[in-house]
Amino acid sequence: MVLSRFWLVIFIASIAFVVFGLFAGKSYTIDYVLSGKKDDPVLISEKYITQLPTYIADSITNSLTKTFVINNVKSDLDTTYILKNQTVKIYSGVQKSDGLLPTCKNSLIDLIIPLIAYLAFFCGIMELLIVSGASEKLAQRLSPMFAKIFPTVPKNHESVSYMTLNFAANFLGLDSAATPFGLKAMQSLQEINPDKDKASDAQIMFMCLHAAGLTLIPTSIIGYRAAENAANPADVMLPCIITSFIGTIAAFLIVGIKQKINFKSASLLIALITAIAAIVGLLFYINRLDLIGKNFFTGNLSGLMLIAIIGFALIFSFVNEKKFVAEDTTIFDTFVTGAKNGLQTGVKIFPYVMGMLVAISFFRNSGLFEMISNGISYIFSHLGVSKQITDSLPVAMLRPFSSGGSRGFMIDAMRTFGPDSFTGRLSAIFQCSAETTFYVIAVYFGSINVKNTRYTLSTMLLVDLVCVITAVLVAGWFF
Repeated sequence: MVLSRFWLVIFIASIAFVVFGLFAGKSYTIDYVLSGKKDDPVLISEKYITQLPTYIADSITNSLTKTFVINNVKSDLDTTYILKNQTVKIYSGVQKSDGLLPTCKNSLIDLIIPLIAYLAFFCGIMELLIVSGASEKLAQRLSPMFAKIFPTVPKNHESVSYMTLNFAANFLGLDSAATPFGLKAMQSLQEINPDKDKASDAQIMFMCLHAAGLTLIPTSIIGYRAAENAANPADVMLPCIITSFIGTIAAFLIVGIKQKINFKSASLLIALITAIAAIVGLLFYINRLDLIGKNFFTGNLSGLMLIAIIGFALIFSFVNEKKFVAEDTTIFDTFVTGAKNGLQTGVKIFPYVMGMLVAISFFRNSGLFEMISNGISYIFSHLGVSKQITDSLPVAMLRPFSSGGSRGFMIDAMRTFGPDSFTGRLSAIFQCSAETTFYVIAVYFGSINVKNTRYTLSTMLLVDLVCVITAVLVAGWFF
């Protein structure tokens, strides 16, 4: 219900803002909101050539392309004059994101089709883990700890192994594998959900822990910093780990208090201490490496772990082939069956993804998001918050809505202020340490047709806020 209301609010508010801007003369056309593409120039006016200053009119007339560009200050956006059909069209600035129609198209071509491919492959691998008995063995080993975190999940339930694989994939930065594992976990938890229209306690806990985004190897962030010629692309890795770890602990505590989980459990404390010790140990090891060693380690660990998971599933299935024979199937046919299930899941979640992305696109292109973002930055700047922090806030604000949009702000911050500036580094930590909350909720709950997400959205946004505050503190400590 909360997600539905929020979706309606940002959509209707954006439409009202666009229409008001058109009739108030603040914008010349609304076509860009509907059919424009990201980074396209925005039409701001149209005049007859006789209405323009003489030097501009002469420059357009004498140009072979009938075009004139003003770019006196590099920090400002170009203003372009184009003579076409007896009038001069004036463009200034670029579009923030794709319009409504391109977003509908791209959400299918650029997002859903690749996602379906990932889902098909990894759901096939998961089916092998199920039939071979590997997931059951993993669930048995982890059930004592998970029983404390997810008390409503039966002992040795298959969802435990799916959640473990999801957390492991997120931990290693394997987004393409994390989503299929996560969707499978939600479907498995839905089977034991007494109220199919309402999110269960276990589903909420899983979603909030997933949203905290605990990451050991922020591979993509390191790659973007390397592309922008950072002196040490991996120097934000430790702040990213610390921020996401604190966010994960915050998510567990917030949901745990709500669900009255026993935090004094010995097995829970041992598991938590073990996780902290493992992370600290890895950090100490990575810190001892030189730059080339760090790049080699971070570049290969995630890939090796993914290959290990795939290899283990295939070898374990071969060793336990008799279980496939007992099910009157083969290893390959089992993989194909799982892949078909992944395909069906991808098709099922498409409307939820498209609906959310279109609303977010409209929100950004309307100018309403930019106005809110500037207003918040203005307030923070007058509260004494450093300009280096306020310059990076757009990344933090957009991250819950759009990974691509916040990534664009992050890259822009690195190019504007420098990848080794405080703003550039903080933007990278913001991008790494939070999740695309609204997209994730739409995909995960949409895949199981849960209408009432209860307090999931508010908790995930609170965790995002904790990550933002932690990122600022950690960045200030390190840089």
